[in-house]
Amino acid sequence: MSGRRSLVWLGLTPEPERELPPTVAALRTQKRGTAAAPPELAAAEQRRVESLILHGSRRSWLRYLAEVTDLVTAVADGSRPGDRRAALLAGEVVLDHHHMLIGLPGPGYDRTAADRRALEHAVRTLRTGATEGERA
Repeated sequence: MSGRRSLVWLGLTPEPERELPPTVAALRTQKRGTAAAPPELAAAEQRRVESLILHGSRRSWLRYLAEVTDLVTAVADGSRPGDRRAALLAGEVVLDHHHMLIGLPGPGYDRTAADRRALEHAVRTLRTGATEGERA
């Protein structure tokens, strides 16, 4: 094997790099009903994603998506305030990304199995509009 790093993970759909920065910035604001983040927070998130894509690795990208998963699941279960529509969008984007990993070489698909399960549950919860506390 050559010393070059694998870039195959960059061949997936562009939705995460396009959709996630403003959505994740909105989730990081921790305000309910706030679908948009302040422009400076969205720009900072965009720079972070661009840096991961240009200079990161598959591992660092998956760590970022794991952070997004944590934000989404926390909003879905009511343990963190945040816009549920933004959480749903982010959850669907990351879940789609993780499903497509099955077509790539390497351990990405297996490595994201727990996140996929958590996201599937969170997306179902966000679509129905109920939190764990509301169901009890």
